Amino acid sequence: MTTVFQKIINREIPAEILFEDDICISIKDIEPQAPFHALIIPKKVITRVGEADNEDEPILGHLLITAKKIALEQGLEQGFRIVINNGSDGGETVPHLHVHLLGGRRLTWPPG
Repeated sequence: MTTVFQKIINREIPAEILFEDDICISIKDIEPQAPFHALIIPKKVITRVGEADNEDEPILGHLLITAKKIALEQGLEQGFRIVINNGSDGGETVPHLHVHLLGGRRLTWPPG
């Protein structure tokens, strides 16, 4: 099954792209939960972080560094949140690992 993220990466469906390199793509979330809400998605299909292999470690690190760079570009120096959902109880809705980057307001804890 091809996920919505694979279709975005393959340019089969449109998305507002914020960043792209050989490893990942970042898009604006279509249902933002904060004034700024982006997704950072690896081009390699990794179903979820709980199923990542040791060989995926460089990709996972790249996703976090990319999130930091985008946060700084977006003026989120006062703070931001990075979220990775894993499994249905963790809030995962698309079976393709992705990092949520949220900011632009004070984020409370616990998140939900």
